[in-house]
Amino acid sequence: MLDAPRNTAYDLRRAMNASAKERIGNAVAAMVEDGATVFISIGTTPAFIANALRRRRNLTVVTNNLNAALALSEVESNRIILPGGEVRLPDRDLLGEAASAMFTRYRADFGIYGVGGIDADGALLDFHETEVAAREAIRLNARRAILVADRTKFGRLAPIVGGTLHDVDHAVIDARPDTAYAELLQSIGTRLLVAKESAT
Repeated sequence: MLDAPRNTAYDLRRAMNASAKERIGNAVAAMVEDGATVFISIGTTPAFIANALRRRRNLTVVTNNLNAALALSEVESNRIILPGGEVRLPDRDLLGEAASAMFTRYRADFGIYGVGGIDADGALLDFHETEVAAREAIRLNARRAILVADRTKFGRLAPIVGGTLHDVDHAVIDARPDTAYAELLQSIGTRLLVAKESAT
């Protein structure tokens, strides 16, 4: 019997492509103004974005990512809202009905979310239905839905499908993947942002 597909351990994922994730974080932080309400999903790239958002003030942050919450708690003017429930270790996030329901009770200016993988047809993939449910709640309740993904997510497989690349208002990546995805990325036009080394 085959084992169910599993994500790579959190700390290993955090170390992988760290400079790329930092560039994505800086690019997204440049889009967010002081005083905004921001959803932040689970995952390592959203956690990097939270670190970049420490330069902003008076944010209302609604998140199920404890790493993001801790980073943004360093800014005293921020308001941080978390769901109840059990912390999933070692990822340090919260998933389940309470997390998904939390995002439906707010309307955010920006909904920032990562993804386990992006298939060739643009389908967004994750490892658990609870991850997809929370991500979709973020997308549907944000005025601007921002998908963040480093280039290794293109072609990375995971079993659960939830939404497509065409659903996003913005997709922020660190670099273009191989040419097999050129047509897919072209199809979202100006909604694609490739983070540059100099992004601040």
